[in-house]
Amino acid sequence: MRRIAVLLALMPLLGACSVLPGGPKHHGSRPSSQVFASGHDARQCLAELGATRASFTRLPDRYFAGGCSTVNTVSLASLRSDSAILSLSNMGPVTCGMASSFAGWARFGADRAARQILGSPLVRIETMGSYSCRNVAGTSRLSAHATANAIDVAAFVLADGRRVSVLDDWFNGTRDEREFLHVVQDSACKRFATVLSPEYNAAHRDHLHVEVGADGRPFCR
Repeated sequence: MRRIAVLLALMPLLGACSVLPGGPKHHGSRPSSQVFASGHDARQCLAELGATRASFTRLPDRYFAGGCSTVNTVSLASLRSDSAILSLSNMGPVTCGMASSFAGWARFGADRAARQILGSPLVRIETMGSYSCRNVAGTSRLSAHATANAIDVAAFVLADGRRVSVLDDWFNGTRDEREFLHVVQDSACKRFATVLSPEYNAAHRDHLHVEVGADGRPFCR
Protein backbone atom coordinates (compact mmCIF):
# COMPACT_ATOMS: atom_id res chain seq x y z
CA MET A 1 0.00 0.00 0.00
CA ARG A 2 2.82 2.39 0.83
CA ARG A 3 4.40 1.89 -2.60
CA ILE A 4 1.07 2.67 -4.26
CA ALA A 5 0.72 5.82 -2.16
CA VAL A 6 4.19 6.98 -3.17
CA LEU A 7 3.47 6.38 -6.85
CA LEU A 8 0.20 8.29 -6.60
CA ALA A 9 2.04 11.18 -4.98
CA LEU A 10 4.64 11.22 -7.75
CA MET A 11 2.23 10.61 -10.65
CA PRO A 12 1.52 14.24 -11.48
CA LEU A 13 5.25 14.82 -11.84
CA LEU A 14 6.05 11.92 -14.10
CA GLY A 15 4.81 11.93 -17.43
CA ALA A 16 23.37 -6.37 -21.12
CA CYS A 17 25.62 -3.74 -21.51
CA SER A 18 30.79 -3.56 -23.93
CA VAL A 19 32.32 -0.39 -25.22
CA LEU A 20 33.72 1.46 -28.27
CA PRO A 21 34.11 4.73 -27.88
CA GLY A 22 31.93 19.53 -29.51
CA GLY A 23 30.32 22.38 -29.51
CA PRO A 24 29.60 25.08 -26.94
CA LYS A 25 28.62 24.12 -23.42
CA HIS A 26 25.00 24.66 -22.43
CA HIS A 27 23.55 25.03 -18.98
CA GLY A 28 20.22 24.41 -18.21
CA SER A 29 9.62 22.25 -21.06
CA ARG A 30 8.94 19.15 -21.23
CA PRO A 31 11.61 16.55 -22.01
CA SER A 32 11.32 14.72 -25.29
CA SER A 33 11.54 10.92 -25.15
CA GLN A 34 12.19 10.68 -28.85
CA VAL A 35 15.50 10.23 -30.61
CA PHE A 36 15.86 13.53 -32.45
CA ALA A 37 16.94 14.16 -36.01
CA SER A 38 18.76 17.08 -37.57
CA GLY A 39 17.68 20.67 -38.13
CA HIS A 40 14.68 22.04 -36.27
CA ASP A 41 14.10 18.91 -34.16
CA ALA A 42 17.74 18.92 -33.04
CA ARG A 43 17.59 22.57 -32.03
CA GLN A 44 14.30 22.03 -30.22
CA CYS A 45 15.69 19.07 -28.28
CA LEU A 46 18.79 21.01 -27.25
CA ALA A 47 16.57 23.86 -26.09
CA GLU A 48 14.43 21.46 -24.05
CA LEU A 49 17.50 19.89 -22.50
CA GLY A 50 18.89 23.32 -21.69
CA ALA A 51 15.60 24.24 -20.01
CA THR A 52 16.17 21.44 -17.50
CA ARG A 53 19.36 23.29 -16.44
CA ALA A 54 21.49 20.26 -17.27
CA SER A 55 25.15 20.98 -17.99
CA PHE A 56 26.14 19.41 -21.31
CA THR A 57 28.29 19.73 -24.41
CA ARG A 58 27.08 18.98 -27.94
CA LEU A 59 29.23 16.32 -29.60
CA PRO A 60 30.11 15.87 -33.28
CA ASP A 61 28.35 13.09 -35.17
CA ARG A 62 30.39 9.91 -35.51
CA TYR A 63 29.77 6.63 -37.35
CA PHE A 64 31.40 3.30 -36.59
CA ALA A 65 31.60 -0.16 -38.14
CA GLY A 66 28.67 -2.50 -37.76
CA GLY A 67 26.02 0.21 -37.85
CA CYS A 68 27.02 1.83 -34.54
CA SER A 69 26.88 5.61 -34.27
CA THR A 70 26.78 8.60 -31.96
CA VAL A 71 24.57 11.01 -33.89
CA ASN A 72 22.96 14.08 -32.32
CA THR A 73 24.61 13.27 -29.01
CA VAL A 74 25.70 15.26 -26.00
CA SER A 75 28.12 14.77 -23.14
CA LEU A 76 26.19 15.20 -19.90
CA ALA A 77 28.23 16.73 -17.08
CA SER A 78 25.46 17.13 -14.50
CA LEU A 79 21.70 17.38 -14.03
CA ARG A 80 19.49 19.44 -11.75
CA SER A 81 17.05 18.40 -9.07
CA ASP A 82 14.54 20.86 -7.63
CA SER A 83 17.24 22.67 -5.68
CA ALA A 84 20.66 21.13 -6.30
CA ILE A 85 23.12 19.82 -8.87
CA LEU A 86 23.08 16.06 -9.52
CA SER A 87 26.49 14.76 -10.54
CA LEU A 88 26.89 11.77 -12.87
CA SER A 89 29.53 9.08 -13.18
CA ASN A 90 30.76 6.96 -16.11
CA MET A 91 28.57 8.67 -18.68
CA GLY A 92 29.55 8.49 -22.34
CA PRO A 93 27.82 10.05 -25.35
CA VAL A 94 24.03 9.99 -25.18
CA THR A 95 21.45 11.25 -27.66
CA CYS A 96 19.74 14.50 -26.82
CA GLY A 97 16.35 12.79 -26.57
CA MET A 98 17.75 10.24 -24.14
CA ALA A 99 19.47 12.95 -22.12
CA SER A 100 16.28 15.00 -21.91
CA SER A 101 14.21 12.05 -20.70
CA PHE A 102 16.94 11.09 -18.24
CA ALA A 103 17.05 14.62 -16.85
CA GLY A 104 13.30 14.60 -16.21
CA TRP A 105 13.40 11.16 -14.62
CA ALA A 106 16.36 12.05 -12.39
CA ARG A 107 14.55 15.10 -11.03
CA PHE A 108 10.93 14.04 -10.84
CA GLY A 109 11.27 10.27 -10.52
CA ALA A 110 14.49 9.58 -8.63
CA ASP A 111 15.27 12.66 -6.52
CA ARG A 112 11.72 13.24 -5.34
CA ALA A 113 11.32 9.54 -4.51
CA ALA A 114 14.56 9.68 -2.50
CA ARG A 115 13.29 12.66 -0.53
CA GLN A 116 9.93 11.08 0.17
CA ILE A 117 10.98 7.50 0.88
CA LEU A 118 14.55 7.81 2.18
CA GLY A 119 14.35 11.27 3.70
CA SER A 120 17.35 12.68 1.84
CA PRO A 121 17.85 14.23 -1.61
CA LEU A 122 20.13 12.77 -4.25
CA VAL A 123 23.55 14.20 -5.02
CA ARG A 124 24.84 11.70 -7.59
CA ILE A 125 23.63 9.05 -9.99
CA GLU A 126 26.21 6.38 -10.78
CA THR A 127 25.97 4.73 -14.18
CA MET A 128 27.73 1.92 -16.00
CA GLY A 129 27.81 3.92 -19.22
CA SER A 130 25.68 4.78 -22.21
CA TYR A 131 27.20 4.28 -25.68
CA SER A 132 28.49 0.77 -26.37
CA CYS A 133 28.87 -0.74 -29.85
CA ARG A 134 27.25 -4.14 -29.34
CA ASN A 135 24.29 -6.33 -30.17
CA VAL A 136 21.56 -7.32 -27.79
CA ALA A 137 22.94 -10.39 -26.02
CA GLY A 138 22.20 -13.58 -27.92
CA THR A 139 20.86 -11.81 -31.01
CA SER A 140 22.07 -10.14 -34.20
CA ARG A 141 20.09 -6.98 -33.39
CA LEU A 142 21.95 -3.84 -32.38
CA SER A 143 21.47 -2.76 -28.79
CA ALA A 144 20.11 0.72 -28.10
CA HIS A 145 23.54 1.33 -26.54
CA ALA A 146 25.01 1.09 -30.06
CA THR A 147 23.29 4.36 -30.98
CA ALA A 148 23.70 6.04 -27.56
CA ASN A 149 20.00 5.67 -26.78
CA ALA A 150 20.40 3.78 -23.50
CA ILE A 151 21.92 4.28 -20.05
CA ASP A 152 22.68 1.68 -17.38
CA VAL A 153 22.07 3.01 -13.86
CA ALA A 154 23.99 1.31 -11.06
CA ALA A 155 23.42 3.34 -7.89
CA PHE A 156 22.13 6.49 -6.23
CA VAL A 157 24.12 8.52 -3.70
CA LEU A 158 22.20 10.59 -1.14
CA ALA A 159 23.12 13.88 0.51
CA ASP A 160 23.33 12.11 3.88
CA GLY A 161 26.10 9.83 2.53
CA ARG A 162 24.08 6.70 1.88
CA ARG A 163 24.58 4.81 -1.37
CA VAL A 164 21.69 2.72 -2.67
CA SER A 165 22.82 0.29 -5.36
CA VAL A 166 20.88 -2.02 -7.63
CA LEU A 167 23.33 -4.85 -6.98
CA ASP A 168 23.28 -4.66 -3.19
CA ASP A 169 19.84 -3.32 -2.39
CA TRP A 170 17.34 -4.46 -5.02
CA PHE A 171 16.72 -7.71 -3.17
CA ASN A 172 18.70 -7.30 0.05
CA GLY A 173 18.35 -3.67 1.06
CA THR A 174 16.17 -2.30 3.81
CA ARG A 175 12.45 -2.05 3.17
CA ASP A 176 12.81 1.63 2.32
CA GLU A 177 15.75 1.03 -0.02
CA ARG A 178 13.90 -1.70 -1.88
CA GLU A 179 10.79 0.45 -2.10
CA PHE A 180 12.83 3.37 -3.42
CA LEU A 181 14.43 1.29 -6.17
CA HIS A 182 11.09 -0.15 -7.27
CA VAL A 183 9.42 3.27 -7.32
CA VAL A 184 12.36 4.57 -9.34
CA GLN A 185 11.88 1.72 -11.80
CA ASP A 186 8.12 2.37 -12.02
CA SER A 187 8.70 6.05 -12.72
CA ALA A 188 11.28 5.16 -15.39
CA CYS A 189 8.67 3.01 -17.10
CA LYS A 190 6.56 6.14 -17.62
CA ARG A 191 9.39 7.96 -19.45
CA PHE A 192 11.37 5.31 -21.34
CA ALA A 193 10.49 2.77 -24.01
CA THR A 194 12.38 -0.06 -22.30
CA VAL A 195 13.34 -0.53 -18.65
CA LEU A 196 15.09 -3.71 -17.49
CA SER A 197 15.86 -4.58 -13.86
CA PRO A 198 17.37 -7.50 -11.91
CA GLU A 199 13.97 -9.17 -12.18
CA TYR A 200 14.36 -9.40 -15.96
CA ASN A 201 17.48 -11.58 -16.01
CA ALA A 202 20.85 -12.14 -14.32
CA ALA A 203 22.62 -9.88 -16.82
CA HIS A 204 20.79 -6.94 -15.20
CA ARG A 205 21.48 -7.93 -11.60
CA ASP A 206 23.62 -4.83 -11.03
CA HIS A 207 21.82 -2.09 -12.97
CA LEU A 208 18.64 -0.63 -14.39
CA HIS A 209 18.75 -0.41 -18.17
CA VAL A 210 16.72 2.52 -19.52
CA GLU A 211 16.35 3.39 -23.20
CA VAL A 212 14.30 5.59 -25.49
CA GLY A 213 12.78 4.48 -28.75
CA ALA A 214 9.85 4.84 -31.09
CA ASP A 215 6.38 5.35 -29.66
CA GLY A 216 4.68 2.12 -28.74
CA ARG A 217 3.89 -0.09 -25.80
CA PRO A 218 6.70 0.20 -23.21
CA PHE A 219 8.58 -2.90 -22.13
CA CYS A 220 9.15 -2.75 -18.39
CA ARG A 221 10.39 -5.68 -16.37
